[in-house]
Amino acid sequence: MTGMAEFNTLILENARIVLADDAIECGYVVAEKGMIAEIGTGNAPERGINLEGDLLLPGLIELHTDHLEAHVTPRPKVHWDTVAAVISYDAQIATSGITTVLDSLRVWREEGAAGVDGQAGALATAIARARADGLLRIDHFLHLRCEVPTPKVVDDASELVGRPDVRLMSLMDHTPGQRQFRDPVKLREYYRGKSGGMSDDELDVLFARRIDNHANYAAKNYRDLMALATGWKIPLASHDDTTAEHVDQAIRDRVVVAEFPTTIAAATALHNSGVKVLMGAPNLIRGGSHSGNIASAELARAGMLDILSSDYVPSSLLIAALRLSEMVASYDLPAAIRTVSKTPAEIVGLTDRGEIAIGKRADLIRVHRVDNVAAVRSVWSRGDRVA
Repeated sequence: MTGMAEFNTLILENARIVLADDAIECGYVVAEKGMIAEIGTGNAPERGINLEGDLLLPGLIELHTDHLEAHVTPRPKVHWDTVAAVISYDAQIATSGITTVLDSLRVWREEGAAGVDGQAGALATAIARARADGLLRIDHFLHLRCEVPTPKVVDDASELVGRPDVRLMSLMDHTPGQRQFRDPVKLREYYRGKSGGMSDDELDVLFARRIDNHANYAAKNYRDLMALATGWKIPLASHDDTTAEHVDQAIRDRVVVAEFPTTIAAATALHNSGVKVLMGAPNLIRGGSHSGNIASAELARAGMLDILSSDYVPSSLLIAALRLSEMVASYDLPAAIRTVSKTPAEIVGLTDRGEIAIGKRADLIRVHRVDNVAAVRSVWSRGDRVA
């Protein structure tokens, strides 16, 4: 388990190794004390684990996944033990090839929105407990997803923001008619699924309250959340940027990553201004957005895709990165793998990982490919096998 590695010598040989900017068709990696000590072509100096020509990739880095919530609430109105849910989720994340994850916790409490409210405080506590007890396989950090127009969001964020594992804060606005939810039909479909079946009359009440909250709280909460992030030196993400005004705001506020921009114009402007554009791996695999917004593949073909996120399907991260290298000529295999390793690691300050390079952590995954299918066979975190 993470934090309990024995740090023995690890030798992986007969592998197709994907580096940050190149690939070794047949080579080996040696790790000492949890760090990569040697990379070479041909045979290893000593016999090690024979990967039989499989891919050897850096452990994947996930900045935005909502999947923990599916383990905590596996059915509407069913609430699982939070620590048990974290352990189950951690195992699924690890076997998907992810060795560092930013658990996306919704800082969002709202009257009349059962099944939509987040449980950020309880989940952060459960993650910390599982980590302290040595129950986790991989590294977990926190991504605070702050719903700006909700009345208590600043108070709730203030309680969490000082934790040492907080690595990213995103500022969201799911008010009807805003950003992702410009389409009222898609909005109703989304919340019917989230809430376990609210009627149209109930949704009308909920949406009217949200519009009122936006008018009463959004502007001040945004300023206060910005001040929190700045004071604690937490990187910022924007969310669902759509208009030129959204883009200007993101650039002005020095966000490091734009999550799921909804139009190619917004994504292009953000990317060209140095903001990393993050899009959903499920979107790329499915061929489009489930909410009717821009397709990840379209942004990739335009050269505007910097980071992939598994969002709600952990295994999609690896599948999408491998598929990206086949779909878009400008993303060779090293470039595609960077979208799920080196680039996301760097923007949240995790410069000790994210690539296979001497001196970096030995976070590694063995991947077996047959035609268009890929399977994670082994996962190492700091040189210790965890899956």
